[in-house]
Amino acid sequence: RRYVDDMTARLGLGASSKVVEIACNDGYLLRWFLPKGIPVLGVEPATGTAEAARALGIPVASCFFGAETARRLRDAGHAADLMPANNVAAHVPDINDFIEGFRVLLKPTGVATFEFHHILNLIRRHQFDAIYHEHYYYHSLHTFRAICAAHGLTVFDVEEIAMHGGSLRVYAQPADTGVQPMSPRVAAMLETERAFGLASVDRYLAVDEEIRAVKRRFLSFLLQAKAEGRTIAGYGAPAKATTILN
Repeated sequence: RRYVDDMTARLGLGASSKVVEIACNDGYLLRWFLPKGIPVLGVEPATGTAEAARALGIPVASCFFGAETARRLRDAGHAADLMPANNVAAHVPDINDFIEGFRVLLKPTGVATFEFHHILNLIRRHQFDAIYHEHYYYHSLHTFRAICAAHGLTVFDVEEIAMHGGSLRVYAQPADTGVQPMSPRVAAMLETERAFGLASVDRYLAVDEEIRAVKRRFLSFLLQAKAEGRTIAGYGAPAKATTILN
């Protein structure tokens, strides 16, 4: 709801606007646009969640998103002023086809926002449980900005958000026609990443031993607890559990 309020005000969205959310799930985000009278469309390939969104009065295109889908939706009158895509950029096998779809479907002055787990936090906080079978990519602003640029999109703002142990919300617009001003937060985040070493392969190679050290400390704790006759209980069943258990 905060996102919807903020973006409505920031972009001046209204009854003549169009919001197209990629991977809209059960409509939890798009539903907050409805009371504002802002037309929406969800794109969601999973049948069950798409039906849940439709039950809220949200139109949904049940398909995977890429350049061809974007052309079809554009030709059907769904060119977008705003395209949110939360926690989906890590999941798509063909990231270039996916981002090209945003270029195709955005209006000349439209804005896309992407939220994804920041690899800086994955490394700094040893969040290696976030590495699992559904994820194809782990993005930095450096890498994601380069992918956007290759498809005619300019990153003009970035925010740090708490989701998933530290994520980025990246704002992009068509490079040639976008009207949003460049935020100083982009350069600041790029410098933060450079200072952390994300522009060098060495920082990534060091992660292996850091993960092994965490594993050794955890195993030592388990062995010591068992020797002391203590009981250890675990709760939860996320995909991340497979990584930590292995």
